[in-house]
Amino acid sequence: MAKERFERHKQPWNGEEAGQLRILAAKGHGLKQIAKSLNRSEESTKDFAKKNNIAIAKKR
Repeated sequence: MAKERFERHKQPWNGEEAGQLRILAAKGHGLKQIAKSLNRSEESTKDFAKKNNIAIAKKR
């Protein structure tokens, strides 16, 4: 299975993306859904959220 390609790969986060991450996390969206919405990898999204103290809901 081929790896998914992300448009924003290795590019710095901007203020708009950070704001959108905060909004989606506050609404209770899971990591996978947030990452897809921002066109970022789950790893990048998780790392950015952790560095900025943004809690992301655990979805099962």
